[in-house]
Amino acid sequence: MADRKFGCLSIFLFVALCGSVFINFMLALVALRGFANGTHFEEPIPRFREVVVQRGARLVPDRIALITMRGLISGSIPGNVSESMVEDMRLALEQARDDSHVKAIVLEIDSPGGEVTAADQIYNAVTKARARKPVVIYMDSLAASGGYYVACGGKYLMANETTITGSIGVIIQTLNYEQLFNKIGLASVVFKSGKFKDILNGARPMTPEEKELIQSFVMQTYDKFLGVVSKERSLPADMLRNTIADGRILSGKDALNAKLIDGLGQLEDAYAKARQLGNAPEATVVKYGPPFSLARIFRAFGEFNGDSKIELQLPKELVPRLESGRAYFLPSFYAP
Repeated sequence: MADRKFGCLSIFLFVALCGSVFINFMLALVALRGFANGTHFEEPIPRFREVVVQRGARLVPDRIALITMRGLISGSIPGNVSESMVEDMRLALEQARDDSHVKAIVLEIDSPGGEVTAADQIYNAVTKARARKPVVIYMDSLAASGGYYVACGGKYLMANETTITGSIGVIIQTLNYEQLFNKIGLASVVFKSGKFKDILNGARPMTPEEKELIQSFVMQTYDKFLGVVSKERSLPADMLRNTIADGRILSGKDALNAKLIDGLGQLEDAYAKARQLGNAPEATVVKYGPPFSLARIFRAFGEFNGDSKIELQLPKELVPRLESGRAYFLPSFYAP
């Protein structure tokens, strides 16, 4: 009896193996024909996995999409589904925007800001999502400078009373190490095609012309930031320039008094506001997370073995290191 069962199992496995080989052969044949005909296969757009955060009515398919943006805003930070966190944010907002079951979006921000261009790209993605459905911004502990720039794209802005926000301004920094070079006997030798080509060379003092050029660029970028705040918050630019748009940080309570936000509350209050604006009182709140990936699982198994040990590492830096020559939307206390 055992031999008979073993024989049946062997036949089944053999048939399954043959079927698998046949299917793979056909797929390879189709791919080869596609390449021969000049057909280009596009990679599917990654979709974020939905994790239930707060359940609504079971029979209602309506959902509120929770998207989080944490940490420094930078195009050089890797994403979970794409090459950068900026592209991740764009893809997540697009997924929520195009999903007919998603009635509103809650964008939770806990960020000091970051690169000017990266913040502007995410802001534009938020405004595109807002054009289709309500976007409620919830500012967590920190939504300053570039974090607030992104927040301006929302329909309704909410913060905690103790949230740090504001810091409307632009910063570029460099280091001057000329005196250090003189002490140790080093000299910088530069060959340049124009007088401004090494404008942030720390081995020499900046000329008045160079300082004027950099300051002009900073003020142009600041004017764009100011224009975004003025337009989105319906506040006069001159009033902002002469009062709160001088780089100062504000608490959530002060930001409400200055009309930089629309309300105070907790994250659950943001869910309630999204349900209200989306006309979906029974909607389930789902958080967008990284999609299922076999590579992620294999990596986890590879990292965990019998010789594995648990290590606790402190961060190398308590504040982000600003790269010389880049423009940032960051509070002054983040500039070392």
